Amino acid sequence: METLWRNLKYGIRILARSRGFAALAVITLALGIGANTAIFSVLQGVVLAPLPYRAPDRLVLVWLYNLSLKSPTSLSYLDFLDWRRDARSFQQIAAFTWQDYDLTNPGTPQHLGGREVSSGFFSTLGVPPTLGREFSPDEDQPGGAPVIVISNRLWRNRFSGDPARLGKSVTLNGVKYTLVGVLPPAFRFGSHSEEADVYTPLAQGDPAQRIDRAVHNISCVGRLGPGVSMGQAQAEMNTIQENLDRLYSSQERGLETELVPLKEQLIGNVRGTLLLLLGAVGIVLLIACANVANLLLARSAARTREFAIRSALGANGAQIVWQLLTESVLLSLAGGVLGLAVAKSGLKVVTVTLSGSLPRIENIGLNASVLFFTLGISIAVGILFGLWPALKSRIADPQVSLKEGGRGSTGSHHRAQSSVLVAQMALTIVLLVGAGLLFRTIRHLWEVNPGFDTQHIVAFKIGLSPSVTGTPESMRVAYQQAIERIRKLPGIQSADLTTLVPLSGDDNDLPFWVGSQQPASIAEAPRVLTYSTGPDYLRVMGIQLLQGRFFTPEDTTNSAPVVVIDSLLAHSYFPNSNPVGQTISFVHVGAYRIIGVVRHVRHWELGNSSSYTQRLTLLFTRSQISGFR
Repeated sequence: METLWRNLKYGIRILARSRGFAALAVITLALGIGANTAIFSVLQGVVLAPLPYRAPDRLVLVWLYNLSLKSPTSLSYLDFLDWRRDARSFQQIAAFTWQDYDLTNPGTPQHLGGREVSSGFFSTLGVPPTLGREFSPDEDQPGGAPVIVISNRLWRNRFSGDPARLGKSVTLNGVKYTLVGVLPPAFRFGSHSEEADVYTPLAQGDPAQRIDRAVHNISCVGRLGPGVSMGQAQAEMNTIQENLDRLYSSQERGLETELVPLKEQLIGNVRGTLLLLLGAVGIVLLIACANVANLLLARSAARTREFAIRSALGANGAQIVWQLLTESVLLSLAGGVLGLAVAKSGLKVVTVTLSGSLPRIENIGLNASVLFFTLGISIAVGILFGLWPALKSRIADPQVSLKEGGRGSTGSHHRAQSSVLVAQMALTIVLLVGAGLLFRTIRHLWEVNPGFDTQHIVAFKIGLSPSVTGTPESMRVAYQQAIERIRKLPGIQSADLTTLVPLSGDDNDLPFWVGSQQPASIAEAPRVLTYSTGPDYLRVMGIQLLQGRFFTPEDTTNSAPVVVIDSLLAHSYFPNSNPVGQTISFVHVGAYRIIGVVRHVRHWELGNSSSYTQRLTLLFTRSQISGFR
């Protein structure tokens, strides 16, 4: 420790006398260490950090797998009830679906995102409310007591964090609910863009989902039982689904089950991208190390006489190496401290730029794990770039270097610098090639036509007062009045309503068939992404009409039901004929006449051209939809 302390004091004095060199080395290292710290912080928060639930590695999402679509899909409420009754591989199993709410009392009206969840949802996750309780099985029944659980954020912002609000009445969508629970501040379920403030009992939701197996709008989460593996649970769920297939072949044929770890579902394909970025910034750090190593080699060549004097006074080669390593570690630690500031600024950019698209973004920050990573990488980097110059500075014969004009190790230093330069150039070429490929990918994404004009479009949600939602007709009139008022706002060229915004990640699909002959199994029928809109939608979005016509104000409930399809659906199902005037049918809805074909719009991803992301799309007019919301 005494030797270490002496080396530290001497190293600080040496670096203080070479401020220009020290500043250049520290800034170079700060950029490399800061970039690595920032990316590791994102990786740690998104991928490495455990989910904020009890024993999160035991949580899985259970999906139906549609064999015709070759993709996972949601399930029906009746499927969930059967699974919950028959499955023995799970300690608990719960269901949820997304729902929007209009909070009108107490206070001013507010539109809120939320979920309908089954009883036991929060205990399945292992997250009890911090205040109150969750729903009871008796409340999660048709006709049960209307109760809600709210987020901690809504409790603080809307109810001032007052515990006395428990048990009081809250009006949502015109219905009075009793507030029974408040969730912990850190509770999240789903992505940042799917945050929910309100949770209501699932069984009190849409009556159609309780009687129809063709209504697939439910997701399922389960906690594996003690000692139960994913394979065992998957085998049991396959058996249960096979039994349902035999009992309800017209609805369940062509469906299997698929279990996915909850963390894997939430993270998606982000892990590979972040590891790739970490590798790229790691190369940047290696280049920075090579730069500093070259600086140290040049500086050690100038200090040859100093090292010779120290050797002549009794210092051995190991002591000189340790002294030089101490100096390099001091430089890297200073670079690490400055790199934390660089990383903090970089994380602000990341969180703002990727908000809504990066999962678990709320976990990203300079926490203890990140600080330990920065400390470790700083020490490792100090040893990495300092070891070779230190070893090259050992003096074999001090007398040669002490002679006037001695050149004892100049050639050796030049050779070492040349070697470092070659390694640096090789790393730079690798990085440049990777950057070139990245920019090519970005250019290709930039050239992808999403099917609509992305300029000067603003999307937002609106909610209606419960006083005007009593009947479908009054709802349509209220929405029409709202859109007319929006069109009169200054700066608005055109406006319309839609139930689905492109590239928002939302999904709403229906099974369909061409003509009027319904297939034997609804599950085996193809599915189409559907949304409802108005006559001005194409002009607002800049979507090209290819054939026929679009909706007009004359398309009402008093006229024949009509739809507009996209070019992808037209090419897939009407390759050699004109689809305009032909019939397309939907379960429980009936037959509609196709009146037009519009250009295909990408609703999910620009860079993925799979059959699942490039979905067939169909538009209804809101004037003919009874429950447009």
